[in-house]
Amino acid sequence: MKAYRVNVNGNVYEITLEVIDKADIKPVESKGEAAQAPAPVAPVAAPAGAQAIKAPMPGTILKVNVANGQAVKKGDVLMVLEAMKMENEIPAPADGTVTGISVSAGQTVDAGATLCSLN
Repeated sequence: MKAYRVNVNGNVYEITLEVIDKADIKPVESKGEAAQAPAPVAPVAAPAGAQAIKAPMPGTILKVNVANGQAVKKGDVLMVLEAMKMENEIPAPADGTVTGISVSAGQTVDAGATLCSLN
């Protein structure tokens, strides 16, 4: 054991650390299966005349609330995008029908990436 004195923002703390050899380190076994990344969704090109709904900022898609062919009204929440630990709802800008979904829950997107398209 080694004792140290640490100063953090003007507060002094005394800590004790155990010194170990690398030979004594054992790998930790995981409990359960490792979380699998969601399968990527092939990007869908917006059909002619369709309006592409784009990500306003980079983030992670938490929920996809619509399906292809679903009718939506202006203001309906199409998706939820998490960015900077905030959940941002992506609303439908107008009435229409979802003609293509380019993302899935758990997927990371860049700003300006096409999320879905409305016709």
